[in-house]
Amino acid sequence: MAPPIAAGLQHDNVVPLRNERRFISVRPVECDASRYRHRRSRHLARTEPSASAGKRIFDVAVASATLMFLAPLLIVIVVAIKLTSRGPVLFIQPRYGYRNRFFRIYKFRTMRVEAGDTAGVKQTVQGDARVTRVGKVLRKTSLDEIPQLINVIRGDMSLVGPRPHVPGMLAADLPYEDLVPYYFQRHTARPGITGLAQVSGCRGSTVEAGRAISRIDYDLDYIEKWSLRMDIAIIVRTVRREFLSGSGF
Repeated sequence: MAPPIAAGLQHDNVVPLRNERRFISVRPVECDASRYRHRRSRHLARTEPSASAGKRIFDVAVASATLMFLAPLLIVIVVAIKLTSRGPVLFIQPRYGYRNRFFRIYKFRTMRVEAGDTAGVKQTVQGDARVTRVGKVLRKTSLDEIPQLINVIRGDMSLVGPRPHVPGMLAADLPYEDLVPYYFQRHTARPGITGLAQVSGCRGSTVEAGRAISRIDYDLDYIEKWSLRMDIAIIVRTVRREFLSGSGF
């Protein structure tokens, strides 16, 4: 047996892990040695979403075409917001983006200005009194998300990816990163207007710990298994679920 080796550390040079938590995250995985070589060779050939030129071209082309197609509807929405409530048409808020960088997300304003929560800590609930009459329609049909197509063209977001969260977002009354230690791994991809978690039933409140954790697991599964075909399938499911069925609130 090799003799033990002792190493001394100067405490003054040690940075507490808790202070650097947002830059270090570990997702627990099960390792099956019998299948390791097969899984490794398969994943080496797969391109990460944010490194794919094809995904970026697809995003810009679809976002630009959609904005032009929906231009008349956007004008109607802008006029409706201005006529029914005081304040700006757009709601702008800082969100976590690719590699934990902040960006400003654009949405149609759906709440009264004086009652809005720019920090995003207080989540919207069903029957929320802060939502305006026009806002209820926009949220029900998810039309309030359309301005995020501008974020896609700018490169802040993708059409499909993990939904961008506000800094300090709570899940089960805890900071999300405290509830899910591997939370920040979802930021290895650009955030999306829609995502695998949303079309899988994990949209809405994060009060329940189980649903909040499942949302992050869906995000990481998407990053691991991503393909353009998968993006198209998620977009089709989103149109059916959100815009046609009206499942938002």
